[in-house]
Amino acid sequence: MSTSSPEAVKKLLENMQTDLRSLSMECKKKFPPVKEAAESGIVKIKTIAARNTDILAALKENSSEVVQPFLMGCGTKEPKITQLCLAAIQRLMSHEVVSEAAAGNIINMLWQLMENGLEELKLLQTVLVLLTTNTVVHDEVLSKAIVLCFRLHFTKDNITNNTAAATVRQVVTVVFERMVAEDERFKGIVEKTPPVQGNTNRRSVSTLRPSAKDAYMLFQDLCQLVNADAPYWLVGMTEMTRTFGLELLESVLNDFPAVFLQHQEFSFLLKERVCPLVIKLFSPNIKFRQGTSTAVPPAPVEKPYFPICMRLLRVVSVLIKHFYSLLVTECEIFLSLLVKFLDGEKPQWLRAVAVESVHRLCVQPHLLCSFCQSYDMKQHSTKVFRDIVNALGSFIQSLFIVPNAGNAAAATAPAGGSGSGTQGTAQGGPGTGGGSSTLTTQAAFEYRGTWIPLMTVSVQGSAKATYLEMLDKVEPPSIPEGYAMSVAFSALLDLVRGITSMIERELTTEEEAAAEFRETHPEQEWKPEAGSHLVWEEMVNASWCGLLAALSLLLDASTDEAATENILKAEMTMASLCGRLCLVTPRDAFITAICKASLPPHYALTVLSSNSANVSGKAYSIQGQSVQIISPSSESHQQVVAVGQPLTAQPQGTVVLTAKNIQCMRTLLNLAHCHGAVLGTSWQLVLATLQHLVWILGLKPAVGGALKPGRAVEGPSTVLTTAVMTDLPVISNILSRLFESSQYLDDVSLHHLINALCSLSLEAMEMAYGNNKEPSLFAVAKLLETGLVNMDRIEILWRPLTGHLLEVCQHPNSRMREWGAEALTALIKAGLSYKHDPPLSQNQRLQLLLLNPLKELSNVLHGDIRQKQLECVLQILQSQGDSLGPGWPLVLGVIGAIRNDQGESLIRTAFQCLQLVVTDFLPTMPCTCLQIVVDVAGSFGLQNQELNISLTSIGLLWNISDYFFQRGETITLELEREEEALQKQAQEKGETLNRPFHPAPPFDCLWLCLYAKLGELCVDPRPAVRKSAGQTLFSTIAAHGTLLQQPTWHIVVWKVLFQLLNCVRTSSTTADKEKIESGGGNILIHHSRDTAEKQWAETWVLTLAGVARIFNTRRYLLQQLGDFFEAWEVLLNHIQSAALSKNNEVSLAALKSFQEILQIVTPVKDSDKAGDALAAMGVPPVLIDPLSASGPGRPLVRSDSLVERLTRYNGAELQAQPPGEESALEDSALWWSAWNTWYRTGTESTRPPSGPAEKLAFIPSQPFLTALIQIFPALYQHIKANFSMDDLKKLGVILHGAVSVPISSDASPFILPSYTEATLTSLQEAVLTSLDVLQKAICVGPENLQIMYPAIFEQLLLFVEFSCKPPQYGRVETKHVANAKYNQIQLFAPAEWVALNYVPFAERSLEVVVDLYHKTACHKAVINEKVLQSIIKTLRMPLGLKYACPSESTWKLAVSSLLKVLSIGLPVARQHASSGKFDSMWPELANAFEDFLFTKSTAPDNLSIQEFQQNESVDVEVVQLISTEILPFANFIPKDFVGQIMTMLNKGSIHSQAPSFTEAEIDVRMREEFSKVCFETLLQFSFSNKVSTPQEGYISRMALSVLLKRAQDVLRRYVEDERLSGRCPLPRQQVTEIIFVLKAISTLMDSLKKTHPENVDGNTWAQVIALYPTLVECITCSSSEVSAALKEALGPFKDFMQPPISKVQNGES
Repeated sequence: MSTSSPEAVKKLLENMQTDLRSLSMECKKKFPPVKEAAESGIVKIKTIAARNTDILAALKENSSEVVQPFLMGCGTKEPKITQLCLAAIQRLMSHEVVSEAAAGNIINMLWQLMENGLEELKLLQTVLVLLTTNTVVHDEVLSKAIVLCFRLHFTKDNITNNTAAATVRQVVTVVFERMVAEDERFKGIVEKTPPVQGNTNRRSVSTLRPSAKDAYMLFQDLCQLVNADAPYWLVGMTEMTRTFGLELLESVLNDFPAVFLQHQEFSFLLKERVCPLVIKLFSPNIKFRQGTSTAVPPAPVEKPYFPICMRLLRVVSVLIKHFYSLLVTECEIFLSLLVKFLDGEKPQWLRAVAVESVHRLCVQPHLLCSFCQSYDMKQHSTKVFRDIVNALGSFIQSLFIVPNAGNAAAATAPAGGSGSGTQGTAQGGPGTGGGSSTLTTQAAFEYRGTWIPLMTVSVQGSAKATYLEMLDKVEPPSIPEGYAMSVAFSALLDLVRGITSMIERELTTEEEAAAEFRETHPEQEWKPEAGSHLVWEEMVNASWCGLLAALSLLLDASTDEAATENILKAEMTMASLCGRLCLVTPRDAFITAICKASLPPHYALTVLSSNSANVSGKAYSIQGQSVQIISPSSESHQQVVAVGQPLTAQPQGTVVLTAKNIQCMRTLLNLAHCHGAVLGTSWQLVLATLQHLVWILGLKPAVGGALKPGRAVEGPSTVLTTAVMTDLPVISNILSRLFESSQYLDDVSLHHLINALCSLSLEAMEMAYGNNKEPSLFAVAKLLETGLVNMDRIEILWRPLTGHLLEVCQHPNSRMREWGAEALTALIKAGLSYKHDPPLSQNQRLQLLLLNPLKELSNVLHGDIRQKQLECVLQILQSQGDSLGPGWPLVLGVIGAIRNDQGESLIRTAFQCLQLVVTDFLPTMPCTCLQIVVDVAGSFGLQNQELNISLTSIGLLWNISDYFFQRGETITLELEREEEALQKQAQEKGETLNRPFHPAPPFDCLWLCLYAKLGELCVDPRPAVRKSAGQTLFSTIAAHGTLLQQPTWHIVVWKVLFQLLNCVRTSSTTADKEKIESGGGNILIHHSRDTAEKQWAETWVLTLAGVARIFNTRRYLLQQLGDFFEAWEVLLNHIQSAALSKNNEVSLAALKSFQEILQIVTPVKDSDKAGDALAAMGVPPVLIDPLSASGPGRPLVRSDSLVERLTRYNGAELQAQPPGEESALEDSALWWSAWNTWYRTGTESTRPPSGPAEKLAFIPSQPFLTALIQIFPALYQHIKANFSMDDLKKLGVILHGAVSVPISSDASPFILPSYTEATLTSLQEAVLTSLDVLQKAICVGPENLQIMYPAIFEQLLLFVEFSCKPPQYGRVETKHVANAKYNQIQLFAPAEWVALNYVPFAERSLEVVVDLYHKTACHKAVINEKVLQSIIKTLRMPLGLKYACPSESTWKLAVSSLLKVLSIGLPVARQHASSGKFDSMWPELANAFEDFLFTKSTAPDNLSIQEFQQNESVDVEVVQLISTEILPFANFIPKDFVGQIMTMLNKGSIHSQAPSFTEAEIDVRMREEFSKVCFETLLQFSFSNKVSTPQEGYISRMALSVLLKRAQDVLRRYVEDERLSGRCPLPRQQVTEIIFVLKAISTLMDSLKKTHPENVDGNTWAQVIALYPTLVECITCSSSEVSAALKEALGPFKDFMQPPISKVQNGES
């Protein structure tokens, strides 16, 4: 309820009347006047209330009268009345119904009461109410009221004093508040102030408004009073204390600074009165030195007086805080004084309050900034700011150095240092003795034996003072130990915090402004105001030395974690600020301090020592004392948490880490983490320190570069407490986060970081040289981490980063390089997999940049590094293979950078990469890289460490070729585009385009590179590689050669194929013949491969076959090249040299190739029908149906291109030849060239060795000769047109030579047929086939060819002779297997060479002769050349030998052949009898018959009856031939020949037994049938009536008589022998003979019977009849056989038995 509301007014009126009534009651008796006044007052009030609407205004108007009764009441001096009156007056005042006049009266009345010492508290209350409720009291009245209060302050009563003091304070405040309110009211009105004149004290009062004037007067008098001068305005003051005056001044200055700042008059007072006053009052303190004066000082003022001094400092604080801008010079003096008070010589309490004052300044950074601007930055001015900081620093140092001597209070205080009663302990001072060994964990500083406890003095950022507030103390208090230190410490921290946060705020706003400016004005440069930066830099420059000195010392001395934390925080914020302001020296100094504190004491770390020398070289002076940076003392009582080894090159003892070291380390991490951007070159310091700490703690790098606690921490000397063990993961984590945060650094800072890491790493490398001690991997690991988190801008740091890591990779220390490689490869992998913007596929430069270090690693010789490199490649391929693009050459380069000295595992890893590339990535890489892939695959083939890899890589080359084939179209297009581009570039530069196989188109070049690589592999030293490469080379050419353009084939033939053949031939001919012991390990080598020569032979075979196959299958294409004939000649030359090589395998294969190029295709077996023809050519199945083979993602091969080309080129084999090919293949020059080669080869290989047999020359094998001869028929087909007699002779020589070659005894069982099966060897068959081909050709050829027949006969007859006379081969001793009578072959006889069994061959030749003769008997050439004679002559040998022939079949065949030939030839001979061409043949024939029929050889003993009879029947056939073909034509036949025949028959008919009977031959079988036929023939021709000449008749008659005579002899002899022998049987042969004779007689009788009697000579009859008695004599014989024959012989005689005719008749007739 407000005082003016109607209810309040009503209540006021009632209360007043009540008061007046009470007053009148009290004064009734003693003070009637007062009573009357009271009563009239009641009436007055009622009147006012009745008359006025605004009752309060009316009351105020009449207030003098209304108040009067009460004033009178006070005058009574009666306590009860006085109290009542004062209460009433206060009620009026509170309703503001007191006028100025009334107020004056009231004050006067109060003054009287005061002088009488009555109701003092009530008085004060009344004054207060009067002055606070309204502004009616002015000027003198006001001053009187104030004086009244002052006077009450100095009474004897304590309560009154204190209340008065409070009232004075309030009144003073009220006065100034009124002025402020007045200023508010007049704010809008501008009044012109008169010019200031003179310098008098009162000069300007007139210009002030009323309230202002009061305030001015009051303040001026306060100054006067403090200065002990008389007041001008406060009249009636009796006494005054300085302390109270100073307190009042302070409160006014503190509460109303605006007044002094806005009004010149007041400002003037400050300058002119307050400042001089303060300075004057300070003087005793300045001059005073502790302990200088022992005598009592003359004047009490001169000794420092705590209350005044302390209040002065408070005033100074206020002045500085609020009026610094007005009092620049004065403040300089104050501050200098303040600094001086911190001096060690000043009293302890003075230093304490001074420190508190300084602390007050330290929490006002803007003020400090102003100091710096006003003093430190001005020339010739005191460096106030620096002095303050340095003073604080040296104050702290002095506390450690100087003991508290000379301070009586401190000395007499109890050990607890709580001399100030409860005050000290309340502030957190120690309750226990400073040096006592109680177990409190008191926060304290300890340095070199000085122990100073630390108390909580104020909340951070506010300077709450203790001693500056002790306004009630008169004596200087005792300062607890550690208090000053604690304040100074807080001041330092606040100072740092204030300055740094202020400057950083400003910097941030400036940066924001800059950013905004750049946004709005992108093209303009932002120019900050230079001034501000200068101030900040000056502040830092001025303060850093002092701060660092103090903080380092405190850090070293601190034993409390929280304190340490604060110190570190301060150092860190300073370092960061210096960094932001680019002040390098201070920044590095602070960082060095933190670094040193992190490391064990006296730890030798060059980076730090050099740096701190540079800092402490500037030993800066603080007030004349030289202050060094105090180096850490080792005797700190710190908890040891870790023991480890220092990181040094030489092993040393252990070092100790304390909890504080770890704490500092964490600060260091924090610094680097949060302020990395401003560290710049100090990264070096930070990282070096971290590296050493990490080393001592035994952290080792793990994947990705993070450091983890090593499982087995190196060295037995590392000991970690559990406390630090739990900390390690945290530290490790922070370490990683620190490097992760590098992603937020700007580029420059990042470079600083990288450079620092690199130089650290270089040091670590230096250290690791020459010993295999575990190196420090900190730098490498962190380079990796930094790289990984900065992938988005990897370009800017890639070169320094990888350049350094590459150096690390070459380090001799294995652990070091292993990590170098780990880091490098991890970075490359991360770089490639990172999602860059733009992506790598569009940023080729970046991709190549990323891959380049991978390539550089190839230059490192260490295997472990290469292993890492290749594993990295493998992973890159697996993860990024599809997107490598332009990076392929690099990657392939890495894979291919293998050397033979690198060991298997490396090569194996590299090869895995290559396999992956070939299987998965050929389609994704640029086609220009395909050639590199070929080269790389080739280099794997050529490495000699791992055979399997070489072989597999050849397989890869096949796969690559397959890929080329399938993607031919696309590859061609891309390569041609590329080629054009290159061509263009080359033209621009004016160079020629240089690439291998240049004229060929690019796609063909690709193929040629592939072929060339395979060609290199074909001459590898290892046989398996050669074999595989050869097969692959020829298969690819066969399968994919169709893709090549025609001119390219020229290169293929000359540069690839022939070059290869030359190399192989050279290697084979020079290969070593030494036997290779088993081929490494347990591999057994087959005897056919156990020398290098034999292994090369296999290669030669393969190569030759391959080339030949290509010539064969691609003949049509190759012939279109200009120099096909030269190529053909070269190829034939190769075939010839191979064929003549001394190796059977090679020579035979050469012939196979020869056959192939002549297109002598071996007959197709039923199984491989035409469907397989393609496959037979080596075309892989993928080509056979290209359309079905187009898998996913493969372009369909255009059917025309592939299939047509294939059928076109291979047409020769697949279908009817295209027109024109006939003629092409028939190019006779080619065939004659082939014939010459064949002839040379044949001649060379079949020429028998000339030397003695011991030096055994090379003897060609049967299969070789067979193949050689088999070539002829086919070859002949093409050259028959011009095949001359000379050629035939050449051929004959070769055939004969070939057949005569013996075989080695080891091969004989496989080649020789056993005698039981008389078959030909394939060689012999081939020889006959060749002759057969020839004779067939002659047969159908023109006439002139027929002159060759005799030559063929001659050749064949030579072969026929072999049956009885095997050929000799030079002088080689051969063992003839055919041993006439026995069929056993002694296989392993000592002779090395076995002659073949020529019998079947000879026999077959004979059959051929017969056949041929059958066809050609009538040919002129055959007649002229006396072929028949030759045949007979040749046959004479087997016929003559008969049973002595090596084989029985021979003579049988000879006979049958003779019979056949004669049956054809004799008629011809008769026909040409007259020409005499056959004359010489007859005697030959007679001899032949003679030799055969009466052979000198005896039949074998074991001949059975049947066989004998068969043989006899043959003889009979011959005789029959004579009787049918010869004798009937005797007139055409020479006489002597007929004579010979007759003699022979005669002999046959008689010659029925062996000439002598003495030879005891068993079982000589008589050829009875033969004799009989001979006899019959004789008889037939004897009695033939056709006898043309008497001579012939004579012959037969003569023969007959001889026969009869012989029969007579035999019979007689038999009869005689029989008689003599008695019982004994006669020898078998004799019995046989007699039987034969008897049979002959019976035969003769038959013949005579058949013949016309006139043909028989009478003489003959007589002889026949004469036999009869002899026959009769034989009847006595005992042999039944003889008897039977005798019967037969006697039987016919009955025909002669006729009755005798008379002689007359006979005579007549």
